[in-house]
Amino acid sequence: MANADERRFDVLRAIVADYVSNQEPVGSKAIVERHNLGVSSATVRNDMATLEEEGYITQPHTSAGRVPTDKGYRLFVDRLSEVKPLSAAERRAITSFLDSGTDLDDVLKRSVRLLAQLTRQVAVVQYPMLTNAKVRHLEVVPLTPARLMLVLIADNGRVDQRTVDLGDVVTEDDVARLRSVLNTAMSGRRLNDAAARVAELPDKSPGELRDALIRVTTVLVESLAEHPEERLVLGGTANLTRNVADFPGSLRQVLEALEEQVVVLKLLAAARNPGAITVRIGEENEDEQMRSTSVVSIGYGQDMVLGGMGVVGPTRMDYPGTIAAVRAVANYVGQILHGR
Repeated sequence: MANADERRFDVLRAIVADYVSNQEPVGSKAIVERHNLGVSSATVRNDMATLEEEGYITQPHTSAGRVPTDKGYRLFVDRLSEVKPLSAAERRAITSFLDSGTDLDDVLKRSVRLLAQLTRQVAVVQYPMLTNAKVRHLEVVPLTPARLMLVLIADNGRVDQRTVDLGDVVTEDDVARLRSVLNTAMSGRRLNDAAARVAELPDKSPGELRDALIRVTTVLVESLAEHPEERLVLGGTANLTRNVADFPGSLRQVLEALEEQVVVLKLLAAARNPGAITVRIGEENEDEQMRSTSVVSIGYGQDMVLGGMGVVGPTRMDYPGTIAAVRAVANYVGQILHGR
């Protein structure tokens, strides 16, 4: 019985491979000709009948061919024993392209562009989450005697720049004291904790620094309280229009859903462990507008998840290739941000 189950799975795998490649329903004759299964057409036909009865494949119209169902794709993905590795050239291209990123924004934009090109699907990356982020350093740069630039650097790669008009002239010594007071309060603390500490500073500081601190801390608290994890970078949306037939009557719905950040954030929410791939296929997607798509997502980061990234495409997707690309890009982005 185990052998019969394995043989039927081989037939399913052949149907998935051919349908993903050719977008045409697959018949028993084609399977025997293209795949060395070592069985007759009659055996393949019987196996296809069983697979159809069990809901893994379906007959889209009166032709002899069959196509995988969501359930069939799910079994195929669950039993992927090996994911197609990227070539050395592809890995070098990824490293070189992402290493050239100048800052967090640039790295994320590049990763989305790269992922969309590698998979020929829609790529999406979430900005680093702040839940576990800590302040690495605050630089205070005098632009004029009465104007400062604050550069807040977090350990998740986030860099915020803000300018503050002080309303009065401050000396270089005052700037140095401000820098020291602020870094003592903030460095190494989680962003929410740092915001609370900063808000208390004006009441505890010497009178001559109080006015400057009130203005500086007001801007800093706003910066620390922002939630860039609600920001997303999307790329490759036009890739979905290459095969409109993959989204019968629903491509417009999919495109509208992708414009709603809340929907996309929910798709990435499952990415909680760095390196762990999540694949949602068709009906497994909560949002009704996304039921004709598959979503391959992952958390990026080294020791902890900084954010999610992934790919949205039709259920007729090259799952091994897509999983390999998503995993590789997430791995490199995690390494780059960890080293900054």
